[in-house]
Amino acid sequence: MTPTQVIEFAKEKNVKMVDMKFIDLPGMWQHFAIPLHQLTEETFEEGLGFDGSSLRGWKGISESDMLVIPDPNTAKIDPFMEVPTLSLICDIAQPDTLAPYNRDPRQVAQKAINYLKSTGIADTAYFGPEAEFFIFDDVRYEQTASGGFYQVDSDEASWNSGRHEGGNNLGYKPRHKEGYFPTLPSDSLHDIRTEICLELEKVGIVVERQHHEVSTAGQCEIGVRFNSMLLMADELMWFKYIVKNVARRHNKTATFMPKPIFGDNGSGMHTHMSLWKDGKPLFAGDKYAGLSEMAINYIGGVLKHAPSNCAFTNPSTNSYKRLVPGFEAPVKLAYSYRNRSAAIRIPNSGPSPKAKRIEFRTPDPSANGYLSFAALLMAGIDGVQNKINPGDPLEKDIYGLSPQEAAKVPSVPATLEEALNNLRQSHAYLLKGDVFTEELIEAWITYKFESEILPLQQRPTPYEFYLYYDL
Repeated sequence: MTPTQVIEFAKEKNVKMVDMKFIDLPGMWQHFAIPLHQLTEETFEEGLGFDGSSLRGWKGISESDMLVIPDPNTAKIDPFMEVPTLSLICDIAQPDTLAPYNRDPRQVAQKAINYLKSTGIADTAYFGPEAEFFIFDDVRYEQTASGGFYQVDSDEASWNSGRHEGGNNLGYKPRHKEGYFPTLPSDSLHDIRTEICLELEKVGIVVERQHHEVSTAGQCEIGVRFNSMLLMADELMWFKYIVKNVARRHNKTATFMPKPIFGDNGSGMHTHMSLWKDGKPLFAGDKYAGLSEMAINYIGGVLKHAPSNCAFTNPSTNSYKRLVPGFEAPVKLAYSYRNRSAAIRIPNSGPSPKAKRIEFRTPDPSANGYLSFAALLMAGIDGVQNKINPGDPLEKDIYGLSPQEAAKVPSVPATLEEALNNLRQSHAYLLKGDVFTEELIEAWITYKFESEILPLQQRPTPYEFYLYYDL
């Protein structure tokens, strides 16, 4: 849409307010709203001011003035606001020059796409994330100087099979690791997921399927169609927004936290990728598993840079509660055809060259999609440019390797701190084309250490009392 078309569209839909949405550094949507009469064609060029010092990981108070520049191509009607409201996703700019703000994740993704085009390798990168999530009926948590706890609950959780429910406990609670595909009544969230699907399609996101996931206690997955990288990152934000707000409609709560419960599967965000040029797929060929040499080299780049890339694809301390060797998440940096225990799987996608892709299974949905996708693309480009050989595929159940065999296969970092240290030491591939900057990378590392790692290191946990109180 053009700015003029956006304003006409808003009037046709009887819009009263316009919501300006933009993403902070960690990956959460922020917003403010204006009356429709304040939205003019000039707004799309000159932007609107706001205080950037109040956002996580952004400007200090001494240089806090920032602008949002709405993207007219992102215009949608918000499905949750009571008053008819137009939603616009915005980029962030400096007020004096209108130059892009280098800590704006959305513009990092745009720069990655521009860099891809400039190399001549491809003109389009398609991404398809599978963001798993939990829907709980109750969540409580607290941290004080003298205590701390968390408690999540779900009516369908296996641990509630013996709960007194006023004489109405009917069972049908999926056992641990048995949530993958039982029908109603065991799958108690089918209708809510369907409602989420319908809301997703209202905002133009193509839904392919929905189902209960492996874990008990309400783990879910809704598969959506792949898209070009920037549009997919925008759609991931809409996806999270819609999942959370539909859950809230039903007095439930949804979370994309990678590992909210102990003893069952965490939530991943397996990410499918492929490159195209002039409308033709570039990952199909006559190499291993029907891949092209370009695709093999792209895999080499993703695997080589995974230890530093995890700082973006698995950016929370909780991410590494899921990435534990020998459990459900792929931690070994190997690739394989159809093999879900490898960090990179080549799906059996059939004979069509258009369907040929790779799937990186390590990421999780706590990631900021713009930064995560951009970092993965830059790693893959580096692999193609330098013809990085990923070595031989590993066609085994990697979870079942002996300790001696497993020791020969590189692993992802064991902690967020390790991932950030890898990022600090190895990030030249991200700086190409000024996609990421030294300043942004340092800001990311500093924010993560000061706001997440150090505070967590200072706090005792309930399990430490269980282990050590009586020593």
